[in-house]
Amino acid sequence: MKFRLTKLEKHWVLYDVGNSAFTLLVSTIIPIYFDYLAGQQKLSSVNYLAYWGYAVSIATLLVALMGPALGTISDGKGMKKPIFFFSIILGAVCCTALGLTSAWLIFLIIFVLAKVAYSASLIFYDSMLPDVTSEDRMDMVSAQGFAWGYIGSCIPFIACLGLVMGGKTLGLSLKQSMMIAFLLVALWWVGSSLPFLRNYTQINYASKRNHAVTDGFKSLFRTVKNIRREENIFWFLLAFFFYIDGVYTIIDMATAYGKALGLNSTGLLLALLLTQFVAFPCCIIFGRLARRVSPDKLIGACILAYLGITIFAVFMNSQLHFWILAVLVGMFQGGIQSLSRSYYAKIIPSEKSGEYFGIMDICGKGASFMGTALVSVVSQLTGSINKGVGAIAFLFVIGIILFLKAVSVRTVKPGDASSENTEEETYLTEAKA
Repeated sequence: MKFRLTKLEKHWVLYDVGNSAFTLLVSTIIPIYFDYLAGQQKLSSVNYLAYWGYAVSIATLLVALMGPALGTISDGKGMKKPIFFFSIILGAVCCTALGLTSAWLIFLIIFVLAKVAYSASLIFYDSMLPDVTSEDRMDMVSAQGFAWGYIGSCIPFIACLGLVMGGKTLGLSLKQSMMIAFLLVALWWVGSSLPFLRNYTQINYASKRNHAVTDGFKSLFRTVKNIRREENIFWFLLAFFFYIDGVYTIIDMATAYGKALGLNSTGLLLALLLTQFVAFPCCIIFGRLARRVSPDKLIGACILAYLGITIFAVFMNSQLHFWILAVLVGMFQGGIQSLSRSYYAKIIPSEKSGEYFGIMDICGKGASFMGTALVSVVSQLTGSINKGVGAIAFLFVIGIILFLKAVSVRTVKPGDASSENTEEETYLTEAKA
């Protein structure tokens, strides 16, 4: 039977199309514009890459630290929609403000605020899925959002690319073109959220809590403590933290790295646009392959592929090399993310999937601070951009070792290791009261 999305499910997917425009902007145009601002104020290529990496690291670290409290607050009755809307507006305002400043430091501060707001909106967005669809449709609905996000983000990106490349023919300076581009993405972001916000109603919510921040971190502590007793889950999350860190670092730093090497801006943008188009079908192919090939082997192959991509990037010195890199990343980016999610779903206790996926979300969105910081520090210490990027390889090496460990201990059935955890059961009972 052909799968069809409901009206509310379509509106939920539409937000993924909208927020992905900001993701593509962060990985392409923003680093190039920051390079322009940095050049105007005489920053070296090494410091440019390092400061960009520090900004990305700070933003992701802030989200990782704030995530549990934000999630707890949004679980209150009627809280998800207003907090979700506030994070979108804050992100869109900051996105627009990026085009209004010429000082590189102020630009980075505003960028950090925009990225934090964007990442926070995804925490609320992900948590809304149980309100949007039924349990048996979640995997398909989630996959639709992930896949269409790749394609949908290309629409405003192509418009922004046209402004950056053809602004002079329209009588626009680079700064004016960027102002319009940032505003366009902000409007796309907000506009895509409105249909969902108009039709969404929060169905699932927790009882009122007096200390949202304290309770949020207590909940996180209890869940982590329980996961440590389930070796297959613990080792997988540890592996996921490292290898997804490497994946996100490559996404966040690719354009900045290309600019630091002196590669042509137009070529960089077109190559990364190609990544989006390659990722869409490859993600679907990996999903179909998982029916015939063990997901363990496919995830391992993706990690090894990314290790090879990182080694290739160390020796990259031409525009052609960057195009090859863009295609390779597109081939494995969607696969490693979607397969990791489905693999995780199979090994966790289904009755506590919300808590366990909350931890995975923190690992995914909070992990990349380590990778970007690693690139920045190694680049500055060695004075070599290539060595800084090469350091990412260690993340994939550690990731594959830990993942093999997770596979080897995958003998406990979901729920067995936690069935005798009286403290956790007490907590769950209190949460339902």
